[in-house]
Amino acid sequence: MPLPIFLRDASRLARLCCITAAAALLAGCVTTLPKSDREGPAPVISSQDQQPAPAAAATPDSASPAASDPVAVTETTTAEAAAPALAALPEDLSPVVPKGPLSPLGDTPSLAMGSVTDLAAPADMWDRIRRGLDMPDIDGRLVDGRIKWYVSRPDYIQRMSERAGRYMFYIVEELERRHLPTELALLPFIESAFNPGAVSRTKAVGIWQFMPRTGKSFDLRQNSFRDERQDIVASTNAALDYLESLHTQFGDWHLALAAYNWGQGNVRRAIARNKRAKKPTGYLHLRMPAETRLYIPKLQAVEQIIRNPGAYGLTLPVIPNHPYFEVVNIDSDIDVALVAKLAGIEESAFRALNPALRQPVILANGTPQILLPWDNASEFKLRLAAYNDQLATWTAWIVRRSETPAKIAKRVGMNEKELRKVNNIPPRMIVRKGSTLLIRKKKGSGKDVSARVADNARLALTPQFSKLKIRVKRGDTLSGIARRYRARVSSIMKWNNLKNPRHLRAGQTLIVRVR
Repeated sequence: MPLPIFLRDASRLARLCCITAAAALLAGCVTTLPKSDREGPAPVISSQDQQPAPAAAATPDSASPAASDPVAVTETTTAEAAAPALAALPEDLSPVVPKGPLSPLGDTPSLAMGSVTDLAAPADMWDRIRRGLDMPDIDGRLVDGRIKWYVSRPDYIQRMSERAGRYMFYIVEELERRHLPTELALLPFIESAFNPGAVSRTKAVGIWQFMPRTGKSFDLRQNSFRDERQDIVASTNAALDYLESLHTQFGDWHLALAAYNWGQGNVRRAIARNKRAKKPTGYLHLRMPAETRLYIPKLQAVEQIIRNPGAYGLTLPVIPNHPYFEVVNIDSDIDVALVAKLAGIEESAFRALNPALRQPVILANGTPQILLPWDNASEFKLRLAAYNDQLATWTAWIVRRSETPAKIAKRVGMNEKELRKVNNIPPRMIVRKGSTLLIRKKKGSGKDVSARVADNARLALTPQFSKLKIRVKRGDTLSGIARRYRARVSSIMKWNNLKNPRHLRAGQTLIVRVR
């Protein structure tokens, strides 16, 4: 495995420092920077007794609350909950300021001027994140309020951090490869509490909380078999692509993050309003929803805590600075239960790394790669190579005509209850023509599901009705009959080929469909 980016950069910089130091010794002019130029200021807890504001989790192209987390706590206050939906940021938020000390040579961080010992490998992922923090700070009561809210809930921070431990190495590696600030690695804390199963009330999904439309625009496939908005690698790459494009568009990370939360169109319009009013167009000066107003302060609060958790009486769980998972290629369809067995892990542990998979089988033509814990990946490969039995007991089947699940189950030789459960078919529903169902695979069948089926699987259902024959009584009207059987007048006319809703006669027989 190639060296992580930070080690390669450190190695090159170390060699450069040695050469520079040798030249300086020969010239008799070695200079040592003072300690104050090598260490950044520690965060300070505000002395103001601010109440926390309502939680505001983000969804790309939406302003909806955060995805639900069964263990998450919702931030609430009386004062800020009553605030108007659109408001300018408070006056006490001072302009943005750069982080950390600067070197005597200008804007280059002082670490580059320090001794070679400063270039030691990070102790853990938190240390590695601290070294890449690069966004300007906002100072004010909203940040202090967020810090106090998080610090008062150490158990919540613990749960979020433990979940983050599975994914953080990959995210930070990708950020460093793209030369992006490591604050972005903390964004899932705000979005989803690092819960890959998080689903918001507006249907945003995954640790990065992609809305369906936004996910599709970044080629995250969503079908009956998988939802790549929950795929750790695919969704992380899509989120960073999106954030990079927003930063290119707005030229400012705070505006880019506001657009990620509120939608780029809304941010553009807010900027245009300020331009027309001859007002500044920075993040601090735009009118925006309370959720977006709190978005940057919440991210900065998490960043401040991670910078110096001891200053707030917190101890973060250790996240080692090495990969948690390995990407493993899948060449044939294979059951999820078999993968877990061959890898020597619980199925729940496998699904925590592969939450995009919705079914008990992995279709190789749709999901050619899976994630396995680093220590188990090699074991899985060896056992899979020696395995000589059938790998998949499930396959996909296209519904040729609309039928009830009972008829379909009989047709494919399955139990109706099992067919309904694996395909999530509710009661009293008919499966429509063209739907893709998961069914039991015949023993000895080695054919894999095609890429076309694996990538375009959908389940279309329609309510199942019973046909009733009713006799029209004297005084009956079509509207009255429709109310009685909870049907539409137009539907009853269609079922009975009626041209005029008033042409009813006593003794006439009508067909009515009821659920």
